[in-house]
Amino acid sequence: MKNTPKSGLESRLRQLGPGLITGAADDDPSGIATYSQAGAQFGYSMLWTMVFTLPLMAAIQIVSARIGYVTRRGLAANIKVAFPRAVLLIVVGLLLVANTLNVAADIAAMAEALRLLVGGSAHVYAVAFGLLCLLLQVFLPYQSYVRWLKWLTLALLSYVAVVFTLHLDWLDIVRELVHPQLSLGRDMLLMVVALFGTTISPYLFFWQAAQEMEDTAGSPEHTRADVRHHLRRIKADTIIGMTFSNLIAFFIILSTAATLHKAGITDIQTSAQAAEALRPLAGDFTFLLFSLGIIGTGMLAVPVLAGSAGYAVAEAAGWTGSLSARLDKGEGQGFYGVIAAATVGGVLLCFSPVDPVRALFWSAVLNGVIAVPIMAVMMLLASRRSVMGEHTIGPRLRVLGWVATAVMAAVVVAMGMTL
Repeated sequence: MKNTPKSGLESRLRQLGPGLITGAADDDPSGIATYSQAGAQFGYSMLWTMVFTLPLMAAIQIVSARIGYVTRRGLAANIKVAFPRAVLLIVVGLLLVANTLNVAADIAAMAEALRLLVGGSAHVYAVAFGLLCLLLQVFLPYQSYVRWLKWLTLALLSYVAVVFTLHLDWLDIVRELVHPQLSLGRDMLLMVVALFGTTISPYLFFWQAAQEMEDTAGSPEHTRADVRHHLRRIKADTIIGMTFSNLIAFFIILSTAATLHKAGITDIQTSAQAAEALRPLAGDFTFLLFSLGIIGTGMLAVPVLAGSAGYAVAEAAGWTGSLSARLDKGEGQGFYGVIAAATVGGVLLCFSPVDPVRALFWSAVLNGVIAVPIMAVMMLLASRRSVMGEHTIGPRLRVLGWVATAVMAAVVVAMGMTL
């Protein structure tokens, strides 16, 4: 009997999977750069965005996870069945381009963070990081790989530790959170657009749906009780994962606002630049934590970005798309080929004259643009009995999902007006 509580806790921890990994992957190095920019440029006045987007982000991720679990297909496979081929090709094509640009930005940030820590060549580190991420995805067994990704989520705790190395006026923080000082200027509007687009990203939809599909592979047909139990697990896992994601983003904005913004350093373009700027203000330990967080989250996010592109293209082409596929048995060549192309393409962009900041900007633009139709498609799929059977989404999730879609549509319109 003494072991029961421990066993119960271990069981709950094991149930955390796709939702936790997806949420953590949202705080990738390019996302860290955006959150750092928000804190440095606007101080505490952007903290509210992380509170506002949490229920919307959680709702749309629960929808994508439910689709993957109930249908046992990824999003691209469901879009292929339910919508014209042109819609599928446009969505998957834009996702592949946006993910490759994002991979490039993340690998460049990881390489630069390691260069700041130990010296050496950022280009060499970029090749090493890209190769390591690719080899792990291709050759590590799926269950081992997922456990490895779970452990990498702990890298994000470095940003919680950063906050506790600082002396903060919590009353001032709460005041800004409840009554932020907002203006309708172009710069602030662009930042809100960037934060919303960074938080709610299409690659997260494809990844989580695919992971729920992976977890059901080879299992027998679900009974009604099994499905209800698993849908409750999906809800808990996703809410925990998205809360973790936004809490870390909150702490990144908070730490850079309390240091860089107060010191008058408002022009931060990359996550590595934010780490370097923190060193003279908050000390070597804070710099170390921030830099290690960039590397750790990049090792988590790059495989998710490349993997979600692999799932989408494989499903669109009708190939076998699974991290359980074995190349030595002649399985998944196309799927792993797409993952390799996205990863290698991202590494090559680090050697090109392409400005990584502009690459990050255009990947955010593409993510924001394609998020809206994908979210609308997901909501339609999740509401159809022909797709979901008796497990269509309920009224509360339907309202939250459509609100999230409407908010993202407004964000895209605002982005278009500011370009």
